[in-house]
Amino acid sequence: MVDRIIRWSLENRFFVLLGAAFLMVWGTVEALRMPVDVFPDLTAPTVTVITEAHGMAPEEVETLVTFPVETALNGASGVRRVRSSTSVGIAVVWVEFEWGTNIYQARQIVAEKIQLVRGSLPPEIEPPVLAPISSIMGEIMFIAITSDRHAPIDIRTRADWQVRRRLLAVPGVSQVVPIGGDSRQFQVRLIPERMSAYGVSVTEVIDAVEGTNENTSAGFLVEGGQEFLIHGEGRVYDPDDIGETVVAVRDGEPILIRDLATVRIGAPPRRFKRGEGSFNAEPAVIIGIQKQPDANTLELTERLDAVLDGIQANLPEGMVIDRHIFRQADFIEVAIENVVEALRDGAFLVVIIVMLFLMSLRATGITILAIPLSLLAAILSLRALDLSINTMTLGGMAIAVGALVDDANIDVENVVRRLRERAMLARESRRPAVTVVFEASKEIRSSIVFATFIIILVFLPLFFLTGVEGRLLRPLGFAYVVSLFASLIVALTVTPVLCLLLLPRSRTVREAHEPKLVRWLKEKYDPILQKALVRWKALIACAAALFVAAGAALLMAGGVFLPDFNEGTLTISAVTLPGTSLEESDRLGRMVEEILLRQPEVAATARRTGRAELDEHAQGVNAAEIDVNLKMADREKDEFLDDLRRELSVVPGMNIVIGQPISHRIDHMLSGTRANIAVKIFGEDLYELRRIAAQVRAAMDGVEGVADLAVEQQTDIPFVRVRMNRSAIARHGLHIRDVAEAMETAFRGREVSQVLEGQAAFDLVVRYDPSSIEDFELLRETLIATPSGARIPLHALAEIRKDLGPNMISRENVQRKIVVMCNVAGRDLRSVVEDIRAGVEQSVTLPAGYHVEYGGQFESAEKASQTLLLLGLAVVVGIFLILFVAFASARDASLVMLNLPLALIGGVVGVYLSGGVLSVASIIGFITLFGIATRNGIMMISHFHHLVEHEGVTDPIVAVRRGAAERLSPILMTALASGLGLVPLALSGGEPGSEIQTPMAIVILCGLVSSTALNMLLVPALYLRFGALRELQTGNETPTAR
Repeated sequence: MVDRIIRWSLENRFFVLLGAAFLMVWGTVEALRMPVDVFPDLTAPTVTVITEAHGMAPEEVETLVTFPVETALNGASGVRRVRSSTSVGIAVVWVEFEWGTNIYQARQIVAEKIQLVRGSLPPEIEPPVLAPISSIMGEIMFIAITSDRHAPIDIRTRADWQVRRRLLAVPGVSQVVPIGGDSRQFQVRLIPERMSAYGVSVTEVIDAVEGTNENTSAGFLVEGGQEFLIHGEGRVYDPDDIGETVVAVRDGEPILIRDLATVRIGAPPRRFKRGEGSFNAEPAVIIGIQKQPDANTLELTERLDAVLDGIQANLPEGMVIDRHIFRQADFIEVAIENVVEALRDGAFLVVIIVMLFLMSLRATGITILAIPLSLLAAILSLRALDLSINTMTLGGMAIAVGALVDDANIDVENVVRRLRERAMLARESRRPAVTVVFEASKEIRSSIVFATFIIILVFLPLFFLTGVEGRLLRPLGFAYVVSLFASLIVALTVTPVLCLLLLPRSRTVREAHEPKLVRWLKEKYDPILQKALVRWKALIACAAALFVAAGAALLMAGGVFLPDFNEGTLTISAVTLPGTSLEESDRLGRMVEEILLRQPEVAATARRTGRAELDEHAQGVNAAEIDVNLKMADREKDEFLDDLRRELSVVPGMNIVIGQPISHRIDHMLSGTRANIAVKIFGEDLYELRRIAAQVRAAMDGVEGVADLAVEQQTDIPFVRVRMNRSAIARHGLHIRDVAEAMETAFRGREVSQVLEGQAAFDLVVRYDPSSIEDFELLRETLIATPSGARIPLHALAEIRKDLGPNMISRENVQRKIVVMCNVAGRDLRSVVEDIRAGVEQSVTLPAGYHVEYGGQFESAEKASQTLLLLGLAVVVGIFLILFVAFASARDASLVMLNLPLALIGGVVGVYLSGGVLSVASIIGFITLFGIATRNGIMMISHFHHLVEHEGVTDPIVAVRRGAAERLSPILMTALASGLGLVPLALSGGEPGSEIQTPMAIVILCGLVSSTALNMLLVPALYLRFGALRELQTGNETPTAR
């Protein structure tokens, strides 16, 4: 079949070239239109359920809300994990589905289950809502709105009703979350003394306020053949309208709201505020913009910039939008640019290598044409599958760029050699050029076809990876495999056609001699090969010793899931003691910002303390998250981070964890914790969990490499418990609900209606004047109205005392848990986890019913490594079977596979050159290396077969020496092209976008050095002794390469 493809291409040259030209044009157009992102879509199918519970205690929320919701969702189809976080007044449940589940189907399943459980939830609790579908990459942009001329309430109002609405209308935006500033409210602040004097209850005031703010429609009036809509306008528009509302009539005199309360527009009391924002240590409104999973980040950022330009033009003078805090597009552009540069530079180096070996512009041009054709074919395949151009797909192409010319290299080199031989013959003895090109292409077609299929085979394990590692690495493997397969098609179609059209009359053929470089290499190689053929035992012993040493070194190497990303931004979590007020937490957060801003590498900071109203994270006011924009200067990043950790350690009472936005979110998706390692302790009693967590923390504290060690902030916070006295309440003719509603109005306030101002709606709240309940004693003296008109202090109706209670309850798969978390610095992840496990097992004794689980990146690393190891063994068997089919000889197949351990030797050196840590990226490097190294062995042994079968060489030593010499040039050319094509990636370690590809490139590059050198010496020597050469000569076997 392959022969027919080559023959058809040579006979239909016009259509082949037309197809190639069409592919170039179409692929270029599609490449310019492709979506661009930093990574493939890593978003796990997760549905977030948020339930607001109006200040209820965490234990009560857990019992009444979290547990029923979890129970309903745990039995849902396709659910793999249910996590929840319950804190004061809120329950957040994350429902994680199996990878591959359609997110809309998952949301439908969750919505149906929520409908079933809604009836069992308390009536005063708001219905559970599903958070919008957002990408795992989280916020693609943070902006800050600041002003030195406007009050915080004015800034927040603009942010809520102008900026947020405009941004939500941008296609691709899933959520816009503002935090900071002050919310605008219409407030009715009751004065208890006046209410007592007039004999008016809180309920009467609430009823009056609710009834004073409504419009009505009274149908239509028909007059003179025309219809008029009767529209009653009773809505309030300013505080004076509210103040004129009648509450009751006493002695014929109306009692108005303004007689009982002060009515004003203002912000809620500070104690009700749950979040604060800051930009560069100054108060600001911080807005996080999240994207939908399938949105193109770069295009979306351009649209957002255009919208923000329009918004800025319409803002009042002095109010400024700052966009240079965190922009994911900046990281994407730098990362993509770095990988594209590595791809370009690698292709340039490949051109130089090919030119040096062929010394012909025509031959070099034919060979290099395989690169754009193959890459554009890969891009069209990505487009067909709705995949994006990202650092993974580009990385796959960059790693493949040297290998893309291999097939064309081999074909062109063989065609040039055969055309030179033809040129040396008398004119009448020469065969037609088309026949020579066909025979030359046919001669090497078995080696390139089988070699390409073997390389494709070694990449198959990537497509069996699951979870985030599969989402991350499968696109890389797909881009590599498709571009390599496309290069094979090019070598079988376009390359022979161009060889026929351009080479027969070229100078390199007419001169009928090899380039000087090739002749020099053969002169140096032949005596070395002769010694190797004689001293083969010493060579085997040396190779075996190197292999054993490499294997031992590999076992001692550290392990990590993925190399550290260089995102150019930090995400710092700063948490103080639960129960700390927002004001104090804000002050400590400002101290952290000031320390950050003293660092020369820090360009800007944006802090979000507490929880925004629309946020899906149950974060207390004691927690802050700071996004830090970096401009690295002279110091290395590790040195900067070490110094930063030292300086931040002086902030009193703060637990600080340093991460990066994308890495931080991947960690959170994997383990539910924003750190590299999460030690989860499961059990029932919260206090016992905290005790065990303290022991685990102590065990982890002494482990080398542990950084940012912290225990999840589950602790007791101060409560004021009001225990109702039922008999006292009954004696005064009251119900529990009456006292509860009066308490809520007095302390928290009741949202009774909304006041419209244009398109904006602001809450109308009734509450006691904050000054009347500023301390514990005033709270005890709060007056409760009875049906008889008497006013009873709250302490007469209830026992009021200060107490302690949990601030937060975390759960996973219907079990309570607490997490001890840490990052890793200065050491590999696997070794740190092993030491932590050993330390915990040795020093922590778990009571019955309690257990520990370990989560984080290393879980994914272990799963990926196991999958790749098991499937790798199957691939080795598959390679042997393909080689056996190719050579019909188990011995020859085994000799080709000798390249695998030879490649391992250099690959292990590459692991240590890249830090001595074996990551999933390094394992992929070994996979690629094994495929390329096998190609070299196939080229060598298949040529031995050709010399004996088709050229009549009978002397085994002559066959081996001549075959090795004739394959020296193509093998070195393909190895150098593959290797030097990776040099730009190997040298770009630490650059954004090349973090994963660099370890791969170093492993492949070093492995190619060892495998190529030993392949050119060891394989010929062993083939002479153990190969099927003599059987080929005697005809005992039929080893023709199929």
